Amino acid sequence: MTIFSSCDRSAGNSSTDSFAPATAESKINVAYGNDSAQRLDIYLPAGRTSATKVLVLIHGGGWAGGDKNEFASVIPTLQKQLPGYAIVNVNYRLANQFGNHFPTQENDIKEALRFVLGNTKDYRISKDIIILGTSAGAHLALLQAYKNTDVVKPKAVISFFGPTDMAEMYNRQTNSYYQFAIGLLVGGTPAKVPEAYAKVSPINFVTPQSVPTLLFHGGRDGMVPASQSKNLKAKLDKLSVPSELVIYPREGHGWWGATRDDSFKKIVAFLKKHVG
Repeated sequence: MTIFSSCDRSAGNSSTDSFAPATAESKINVAYGNDSAQRLDIYLPAGRTSATKVLVLIHGGGWAGGDKNEFASVIPTLQKQLPGYAIVNVNYRLANQFGNHFPTQENDIKEALRFVLGNTKDYRISKDIIILGTSAGAHLALLQAYKNTDVVKPKAVISFFGPTDMAEMYNRQTNSYYQFAIGLLVGGTPAKVPEAYAKVSPINFVTPQSVPTLLFHGGRDGMVPASQSKNLKAKLDKLSVPSELVIYPREGHGWWGATRDDSFKKIVAFLKKHVG
């Protein structure tokens, strides 16, 4: 379901003297809230300063599944491609039949970002944040970037096959699991709770002031149709928001190998152009 495959890894915590040169650190399962799911991993590069940008990762899984370990296998690649960045990998509470419906996940992303922003001095990083998500995580990334700028307005947002118009996603969904997941997240169907669907759709919150946006999608995605990214791109273009859309015609809901390498190269180029 995702562009990234997971693997096991271990990392220890370390500390640095506030006056000594910053060394690389990994802080795993740091709590940003009281729930056991409200945890994040922080990868801090050596030599960081108050100008060090932060890449925030949000995993997919249909809002009801998934884990930040989805990104474990690509953290080293991201560190190599973006050596001057700190990386924050976020978990959030998952929707289920007993609760944690929207806006639980949206609120968790806001709290995670507040936590990071509140600790920039201790971590020796800047408040310049870029958000990247896959699938459901891309939906949450876009929602944060366009809707919740009172918490932080990121420098850019990157979406891998993220849903953008939830009512359209539900009504045109051919994948029964994803339709169920959407209904579970929002708390009903678009016909029954249209206001909720409006509030959970990133495309509704795009303005001329929205942040630069990089969109990736597979042309054969049978879970999140490529039209979700195409329609968002059309609205971004209409409002003159800097954006790029990359469609891989032969790919589905996730990709690996040379295509994934190409995605990383395009991310680096996009950030150099729009973030610096």
